[in-house]
Order: sequence, then structure tokens, then C-alpha cells
Amino acid sequence: MNSLQNKVAVITGSARGLGKAIAERYAALGADIVINYSKDKASADEVVSNIKAMGARVLPVQADVSKVAEIRHLFAEAKQTFGRIDIVVANAGIEMVETPVTNFTEEQFDRVFSINTKGAYFTMQQAALEVEDGGRIIYIASSTTAFPVPGMAVYGGSKTTPRYMVEVLAKEIGHRGVTVNSIIPFAVDHSGIFADPAAYPELRQSLLNSCPMHRLAEVEDVANVAEFFASNLSSFVNGQHLLVNGGANQ
Repeated sequence: MNSLQNKVAVITGSARGLGKAIAERYAALGADIVINYSKDKASADEVVSNIKAMGARVLPVQADVSKVAEIRHLFAEAKQTFGRIDIVVANAGIEMVETPVTNFTEEQFDRVFSINTKGAYFTMQQAALEVEDGGRIIYIASSTTAFPVPGMAVYGGSKTTPRYMVEVLAKEIGHRGVTVNSIIPFAVDHSGIFADPAAYPELRQSLLNSCPMHRLAEVEDVANVAEFFASNLSSFVNGQHLLVNGGANQ
């Protein structure tokens, strides 16, 4: 089994969904965890309780990643509490689907890009400044960056731009032994827009039809890859994008 003993991991947007699954996986592997949430304190408290039950140390920090000052506060709190940061997962994001190009508004565009693009850029920037040599920076992208989907121009675009930063940052700080990679998940069941199994039935069916395994991803599928990228097994994998989609063609 991989071990993250004596490592400190900061995961943005980790009160629910993929971030929660990754945080709990890292805690199970022995890491100390910094939980980040924007508004949902109740969900964050639940994750904190789960992690404490595993015997790991955990720090919850409220911070809105669309605000650079709050990202810096998140990292400062992590460093003050644990003394170091070894792993950063830029996961926080919001989804926007079934909105044709001719329909989205400036307000919608600004909100999605402020969290998904600006938030990811400045989270990775701060990670590059704070992470220990030999550390790991992981960006959670979306399969819409690989397979354009009607109605997702804004969402897919907002998740595409940080993929470029992953490749640039990998070149800029690779000499420190830090790896920078992205995980590109398929639509995730029981998470995000599909937290409600009855939500978006036509989109769900279209996605299922596109996947040879005839299922959506589960949070554990993504946590498995996040474990790989955080561990020594990926020490020579840098500037890469791993598609986790069961062979789907969208």
C-alpha cells in the first residue's frame, strides 16, 4: 500500500464530492489533511469527523478560491498548523451544463471562470510557492476538456485553461522534484450535478451511452488516481493529464 505518512495535503473544495473522497483517501494513507470549504460548514465538519476517526490530524479552513487573499490565507493556516505542505489538490469548482453558447450570460461566465479558472491558477501558484521539494501538485480537470459537449462551453472552457498551466508549471518547478499533473474525470455519479440520481436524465443517458463500461465514474475511481499522483509511484510522471473515463468518447 502507498504511504503518505508525515505528509501534509491541502485539498480545495473538500467538503463534498471528489474533494472529500480524496481527502479521506489521503487521511487513510496517513497524511495530515487541510480541508477547505467555501460555505458548507456542516459538510466540512462531517469530513473532519471522518478523518479524525482514522487517527489523522485535520484542519478545516473556510476560504473562497475566487479570492486570492483567501487562497493565501488557506495556505498560511496550513503552514502555521502543520509546518509544511507536501501535496496540493486544486479541486474546487462549480459546474454549468445544458447552457448553449447563445444563452450564457456575462454573470454566469464571470462566476464560473472566477472559481474554476482564476481559483485553480492562484491555487497552483500558491502551491508552487509553498510546497516542499519533492512535493505534488494535482489539478482536477474535466473530460469536457478532452471531448467538447454541447451546452458546456463555459464550464469546459473554464477547466481547459488550467490544464495549460499544469504543463507550464511542471517545466518551471520540475527541477525541485515537484510534479504537477492533472486528473481528467468523466462525469461522476453521486457527486456534483449528479449528486441527485434523478437529475439531468437526458445528459446522464447520453454519457452512459458514450461509455463502453456503461457507467459514470465514482468518486473512488478518481481518488485512486489521486493516490497514485500523490505517491512515490508517480515520481517521474510530470506535466501529464490522466483521463479517467472508462473509454468514453465524450
